[in-house]
Amino acid sequence: MIILLSPAKTLDFSDGISAIRTSVPFFMKEAAQLVSMLKQKSPAELMKLMDISPSLAQLNAERFNQWTGNDISLMKEAVLAFRGDVYTGLNADTFSQEDQIFAQNHLRILSGLYGWLRPFDLIEPYRLEMGTTLKVGKSPDLHGFWRKKLSKQLKEDIKLQGSKLVINLASNEYFSAIDIKGIQAEIVTPVFKDLIGGQYKVVSFFAKKARGMMASYIIRNRIVSSDELIGFTDEGYHYNPEISTLLKPVFTRG
Repeated sequence: MIILLSPAKTLDFSDGISAIRTSVPFFMKEAAQLVSMLKQKSPAELMKLMDISPSLAQLNAERFNQWTGNDISLMKEAVLAFRGDVYTGLNADTFSQEDQIFAQNHLRILSGLYGWLRPFDLIEPYRLEMGTTLKVGKSPDLHGFWRKKLSKQLKEDIKLQGSKLVINLASNEYFSAIDIKGIQAEIVTPVFKDLIGGQYKVVSFFAKKARGMMASYIIRNRIVSSDELIGFTDEGYHYNPEISTLLKPVFTRG
């Protein structure tokens, strides 16, 4: 079983490496290729490319210029470096050693720069969203650059796990970078809705945190089948069979 998450824009590199075991990202060569291109862009060009503020553009220009790919002093475990709603819900800082091992085996984070991350892969500070229209070789954007690589890696991880179950907790922006047509897998995409004005609706802030909580629930309870997902009840959510399907279980609250 594989769990897929998106990364976060917000980062925290204030602390050093703390996990018992760390690892190196699969696609360091590709990450270095992207960074070499981004280093050539001015803050003004990054601002336009990424649609970010001047201050963020300056910050990320500095990050790309400092990026080495091998300086431990600049690195942190991906799952502990990423912050924001999803990772607040995941709460990986409180994982036990056994939780960390299970997460390392089953959790994967899709990344615009690194492509395919295990939770305890070491990364450097960066910002590069998967939806960025950065032309790389013959690829018009990052989706095109990563699609074959990520699809192949997912296939390999599925084969390694011996299970065709994929729990997709990533955003559409990131999950669409994978070509699922050629992947023989049971892809389950949980949906989280809150009662707003008498109707159940997806509220982005709450849904992001809930995706992290679901990933945490799977890891802490060592879940390996989709049937076990319906036991998720964190922060008032409950499985709603009336509006669920087999591949899109819906969890509601309110």
